[in-house]
Amino acid sequence: MANHKSSLKRIRQTQKKRLHNRFYHKTTRNAIRILRALSDAKEAATQLPLVSAMLDKLAKRNIIHKNKASNLKSSLTKHVNGLS
Repeated sequence: MANHKSSLKRIRQTQKKRLHNRFYHKTTRNAIRILRALSDAKEAATQLPLVSAMLDKLAKRNIIHKNKASNLKSSLTKHVNGLS
């Protein structure tokens, strides 16, 4: 167990950030799943920029790697373009 006040505070901060990151990562994964399930091209085209922004934010905050975000955005764009 930690002995210093600063290390106890760091444990609390890390736990809080971990839960925060977990929430946003899970929310983005659900948004991707919903976008892939869409069959309406117009609705998918409106959802794509929102999901792309979510992926960019995850990459910016180092929750996911920037190349993973790019790969996901590319595959989602191909999916949406294939619907129309």
